[in-house]
Amino acid sequence: MTTVNGARPGDGPLVSVIVPNYNYAESLDLCLRSILDQTYPNVEILMVDDCSTDQSVAVAEALGVRVVSTGRNGGCGRARNIGAAHTTGELICYVDSDLVLAPDAVANAVRLILGDRRIGAVCGIEDPEPLLHDTAVARYRGLQYHYWSISSEGDVSFLFPAVCVLRRPVFEEIGPFNPELRHTEEVDYGYRLSRRYRLVLTSLVRGRHDHDHELRGLLRKLFHRGRLRIPLYARARRFGQGFETAARAWGSLAAFGVLPALALPLLLGPWGLVVPAGLLAASLACDAGMYGFVRRRHGVAFLVFFAGLHFLVNVTITAGVATGTVQWLASGTFRRLYDASFPVDPTPLRGPA
Repeated sequence: MTTVNGARPGDGPLVSVIVPNYNYAESLDLCLRSILDQTYPNVEILMVDDCSTDQSVAVAEALGVRVVSTGRNGGCGRARNIGAAHTTGELICYVDSDLVLAPDAVANAVRLILGDRRIGAVCGIEDPEPLLHDTAVARYRGLQYHYWSISSEGDVSFLFPAVCVLRRPVFEEIGPFNPELRHTEEVDYGYRLSRRYRLVLTSLVRGRHDHDHELRGLLRKLFHRGRLRIPLYARARRFGQGFETAARAWGSLAAFGVLPALALPLLLGPWGLVVPAGLLAASLACDAGMYGFVRRRHGVAFLVFFAGLHFLVNVTITAGVATGTVQWLASGTFRRLYDASFPVDPTPLRGPA
């Protein structure tokens, strides 16, 4: 039986499960119960509340879960740092408050991370079905995120913090999350960690997420994530390993190119349709595996909706990247956004001493 706030000697290393939370009372009860129901026996749980204005604290306290407040709203990175400072486990497990863990998630993560001293962190993969809000947008996001995760399984270069387990000595060596970052703190942290240790994404560690279910919020998030990656990539001098394959980058660029190409029929007549049609076909071909996955699960009708929404997502991501590039060229402050994360030359992969 999982403990709430204490260790049980002889049951393996203590895992400190830290749940950063801001106004997710709707899903928090399911999240915390899934942690309490883990098959791994030696767990302490801490909910770090980022000054919620809903009933989140009452939900956690009703389950006997210890709560620490951030004192002021500062974002997930700051909440994760506070959680690490208020726990003592040899392993740190972060779980988003809008995610429900599979019963064996912690046990599988512990087994993997203890089995290879080169591994600094293990991250889980989210199920394709949304947890609570089963809207068309949530179904799109769940399928897209799941497929991109499954196809990236193995070593990656940025953290998937919705469910992940880190060695505490690695956390102490790499340092805290950058509290100044709101949209890319996990990408920044993964780059820092993967320069020294293996960072592994695995389907053996699973959870179900309450995905973005409104189009405006999803597009806003993806735009800013694309924009804020530019100074990170420029500073790190390499792209991410995992989601961001060359094919998907070309697919996003091709989708973006469709829009100006739609002017060609006005200049060239019907033959002008060849260019936008070719760009659209190229964009679809760049992630053909994902479209096949969606068709097999939900049929052709939903695939049409999915493809249309993914086209809009690709355009939004490229617009964010283009905006970030302009901002990087024009703003010294923006260029220095990640300087603190990369002060030292990379060292070879290794394990904790």
